[in-house]
Amino acid sequence: MSTSQDELFDAAPEGEETQLNRVLGPKLLLLFIVGDILGAGIYAVTGTMAAGVGGIVWLPFLLAFLVAALTALSYLEMVTKYPQAAGAALYTHKAFGIHLVTFIVAFAVICSGITSASTSAVTLAQNFFGGMAVNGVWDETVDGTVMTTVPDGMVTLVAIGFMVLLALINLRGVGESVKFNVFLTLVEMTALAIVIGVGFYAMSKSSTGVGELVAFSDYHDKGMFMAVTVATSVAFFAMVGFEDSVNMVEETQDPERIFPRTMLTGLGLAVIIYMLVAVSVVMVIPPGELRAIGDAEGRALLDVVSRGAPDFPIDRIFPFLACFAVANTALINMLMASRLLYGMSRQGVLPSPLGKVLPGARTPWVGILFSTLMALGLLWWVSSDPDSNVVKNLSGTTALLLLCVFAVVNVACMILRNDPPAPGRHPFRSPGVTPLVAAFLCLFLVIVPAAERDSIQYQIAGGMLLVGVVLWAVTLLANKMDHREPVDYTGEE
Repeated sequence: MSTSQDELFDAAPEGEETQLNRVLGPKLLLLFIVGDILGAGIYAVTGTMAAGVGGIVWLPFLLAFLVAALTALSYLEMVTKYPQAAGAALYTHKAFGIHLVTFIVAFAVICSGITSASTSAVTLAQNFFGGMAVNGVWDETVDGTVMTTVPDGMVTLVAIGFMVLLALINLRGVGESVKFNVFLTLVEMTALAIVIGVGFYAMSKSSTGVGELVAFSDYHDKGMFMAVTVATSVAFFAMVGFEDSVNMVEETQDPERIFPRTMLTGLGLAVIIYMLVAVSVVMVIPPGELRAIGDAEGRALLDVVSRGAPDFPIDRIFPFLACFAVANTALINMLMASRLLYGMSRQGVLPSPLGKVLPGARTPWVGILFSTLMALGLLWWVSSDPDSNVVKNLSGTTALLLLCVFAVVNVACMILRNDPPAPGRHPFRSPGVTPLVAAFLCLFLVIVPAAERDSIQYQIAGGMLLVGVVLWAVTLLANKMDHREPVDYTGEE
């Protein structure tokens, strides 16, 4: 006979604290979602997108938002129906009941959080040293442009040190982490407000017309359809973050009431800010130079501020504000990864040690340690190639993993429509067949631009998922040795 879900959650050693604190109200949850969406994504991918489509850089953001919003509706239906921290993996297992598939989905989400946090760490380091260059430290002037002279290895070391700092913050507890998130979210909104302000200031002083906003530049000879599709798949990295919040559901007050309006509000605020930032980029950077900012990687918005307001010292401050903004995404990603490891462990999908909780702080310390070590290994491996565009490859891998996961979640949502909710629960319901539409769009963004992705993105995703398969095999073997039956995720005997 299989172990029921309730029995499994109650089967902790006597005296061990295993339940998480419900500290997130609507305001903290909104800042959590907005902060996660607005963080590293806009800094990491704006240059790449502008280098692909030119003046219509706002369009991929809008299209990515539509795909993300449709998927968010499926997540809302699932999280209000099954308010547990395991997220996408839990929904997958309830829908398909195949343990290997559950493992792959669970580890894909974990990997996406780790690759996203690693993207943030590298972007933070790049902006930090870019700020040092602007302020006259470690700089040289090339063709009138101030460039940093810091070796790539130093950037990697700072990124690694930052990931260790995040682990220490997470170990303090979700309350402290979320309070830190509030501060970082306000800083990142300030930084993006500066970009938008600089853009509109430049618009008032420049001869660049609004017609540039509808000017498509086919820099790579892809054709408009393919170029926009590729840019949309890249922009999707900037729209993710809403799904992290479902893994915080066990730490949210009254999630059935709070989650729907908070998640949709967060997505709406994010896309408005993104559209304004995209307009600012086009208004500041001359049309013929939009392609060049793709080489700036995570420093693209720093270039916008430096060019758009050369008479103001704001460019000396902005890169350090950007560091705080990017740090916010990394913090939330690592929170999500450790909580997902905790949730899946509590349901018997991942090894039980990953569900251990630190006494006093009541934080999943083994999950935090495991996810941090994965991030450090990834940073070292990806940065070992000096010619690699680290930010582009890490952000592209994140988008690739999450698009696949989202397609599965959307299909699972339709399958679970006939599964009745628990007594007294009134879950949100996505309209009609929107989950199937969302699944199709996610797969479209995976398949159509597949040939345009760098091969290293597939290597990163495949290598990390291979770790997941090994972990699945180890867990299966451990369960057999302990004579444990597979977990029944429906909670039934």
